[in-house]
Amino acid sequence: MTQPVSPPRGSTDKVPPVGQLPAWRGLMARADVRTLSLLGVLAALVVIGGITKPDEFLDTRNLQLVLTQASVIGVVTVGMTFVITSGGIDLSVGAIVALASVWATTVATQEYGFGGILFTSVLVGLGCGLVNGLLIAYGGMVPFIATLAMLASARGLALQITDGKTQIVTVDGILDLGERDAYVLGIPPLVLVFAVVTIIGWLILNRTTFGRRTVAVGGNAEAARLAGIDVRRQRLYLYLLSGLCCGIAAFLLIILSGSGQNTNGNLYELDAIAAAIIGGTLLSGGRGTIVGSVLGVLIFTTITNIFALNNLQSDVQQIAKGAIIVAAVLVQRRTASTT
Repeated sequence: MTQPVSPPRGSTDKVPPVGQLPAWRGLMARADVRTLSLLGVLAALVVIGGITKPDEFLDTRNLQLVLTQASVIGVVTVGMTFVITSGGIDLSVGAIVALASVWATTVATQEYGFGGILFTSVLVGLGCGLVNGLLIAYGGMVPFIATLAMLASARGLALQITDGKTQIVTVDGILDLGERDAYVLGIPPLVLVFAVVTIIGWLILNRTTFGRRTVAVGGNAEAARLAGIDVRRQRLYLYLLSGLCCGIAAFLLIILSGSGQNTNGNLYELDAIAAAIIGGTLLSGGRGTIVGSVLGVLIFTTITNIFALNNLQSDVQQIAKGAIIVAAVLVQRRTASTT
């Protein structure tokens, strides 16, 4: 009879019991199931849209519109995914988008043309992210409170700049990007920017030291500190990244709407958090997925589009989104308790 071979003395390798997958394989299996589930939900929504409004929903122009609208909130969601993965939260993303969009569309800024609008959008986003990061990382403020204060301040400043009026963009280079002539192989430029941001975000989170530090800080900040990670500096960088994404999203929104308004980015924080959560990013930190977040954005954008085509009220949309968020959090808690 063959005797089982024992591991060498001093070895730390553990042989998993028969029928039990190693931890990393189990994690990958759960991630695959989650991704396939999201793809299934998205496919079901497409079928529903095709059944309820076949001529309108499946029209090429409408599908391009869905992707374009998803691009703006999608860029914000990429930044939000990093913040939530680190165990933080950013309630100010919508207000930052609004502030960046109105600051970049003032008459004085538009005098500098395309570059001036782009530079101002990104700079305002980074500035707001810097303030959030300093207050949270070095000021010791709770992320919820610090970003809530930024939400109120940015909204107020955006209203003061515009005086409640819409600022129309007159720069041809900006307006041209919103025309169909600017599409590349039928793909709107905004979608291409979203794709680039998504790829870069995925690479940073999954293939760099920065991404591993983000996950470590979210999983256990004290353990990360003892391992030599500068937790405060990492959190500062993360809120800078979130601000950068807001600045880029503001520029995309300017292209999409051809204007700047203090009401821009309304409820973006809800959509971004919801998309990240249903995508599989753990609300308590320590786990994040860019692919899941992008699928979450596409799901919410498709739901909004279907509701609009069927003339359903916006309040029903918000109720549906709230229910989805609650369901996603309950599923996360159930999954965490069984692992």
